[in-house]
Amino acid sequence: MKRNIIVCGLIAGLILTAMMIVSTAYCYKNADFEGNMLVGYAVMILAFSLIIVGIKNFRDKYNGGSISFGNAFKIGIYISLIASTMYVAGWLFEYYLFIPDFMDVYAAHVINQAKTGGATVMEISSKTEEMAGYKEMYKNPLFVVLLTYSEVLPIGIIVSAISALILKKQLA
Repeated sequence: MKRNIIVCGLIAGLILTAMMIVSTAYCYKNADFEGNMLVGYAVMILAFSLIIVGIKNFRDKYNGGSISFGNAFKIGIYISLIASTMYVAGWLFEYYLFIPDFMDVYAAHVINQAKTGGATVMEISSKTEEMAGYKEMYKNPLFVVLLTYSEVLPIGIIVSAISALILKKQLA
């Protein structure tokens, strides 16, 4: 079971981390954060599809064709944690070493989007204040880690629950 979880988790983590690196480079080149979010979530679903592979592989090859919801969910959570941790580590490496101005660039993008979207002066002021708060919080590495986990881990948990429901199978 451990090998199955580690292999699926590492592959999913590699997919997530590669996507993040490519999309960050794209953001800096084109300043298109919106399109990258859609692509990012699609790639997360693709990467977390390895949860289905991991659960099904364990159920069929190592557990005699049966698995409870609890065991299937546990396998999915472990795969999600490995993949999410790789994603977080990749972001920390990329952020602190290569793009320490990320929050400045992103904040400018958000404020510009508000302006071009026809926001009122009050709404732009509110958005500017909100982004200043995020920039301040981003100075704390713990916040960076928690925020980065919150981007990816909930998707893994949802896919784990759905996969466990679909793949649970008891012997008759």
